[in-house]
Amino acid sequence: MIVKAKKSDIEQIMKIMSVTVEEMKSYNNVQWDESYPQAKDYMRDIEKGDLYVTKDGEEIMGFICVDYNQPEEYRELEWSSDEKCMVVHRMAINSNYRRQGIGTKLMKFAENLALEKGVKYLKTDTYSVNEKMDALFKKCGFRIVGEIRFPGKEKPFYCYEKLLVK
Repeated sequence: MIVKAKKSDIEQIMKIMSVTVEEMKSYNNVQWDESYPQAKDYMRDIEKGDLYVTKDGEEIMGFICVDYNQPEEYRELEWSSDEKCMVVHRMAINSNYRRQGIGTKLMKFAENLALEKGVKYLKTDTYSVNEKMDALFKKCGFRIVGEIRFPGKEKPFYCYEKLLVK
């Protein structure tokens, strides 16, 4: 079951983040590091009601932020639609629960959440060396729109979109 994250989830979220960042470093993915994302980013997501978790008992298996915030850099691209969209951010899976379909479930949740809110369009991005997220987005039916650059990052980020249907 996927539910809104609570402030009491922050400690587990940050532990998952720490493990994820170390793993990313092992394959030269510097998308995330010690400076981003931080606990304050997740606290803001929780306060806005935009961070969701899936749990096995009390243990968080994974989490995802889904909101309406598009990075300024998205303006550089030619998206398929100008209609209102939701955006997937800051998703990670607990290393104890990998390869169990949690990422796919969280992405499907994001689609259903958008549709429940009357939004038929999702966007997201990931660092170009993040092959795992690239594969997940493609598996979930997202199409690549183009590349953007964020300050301080050597390589580009791939941007994706999906037009949703009920």
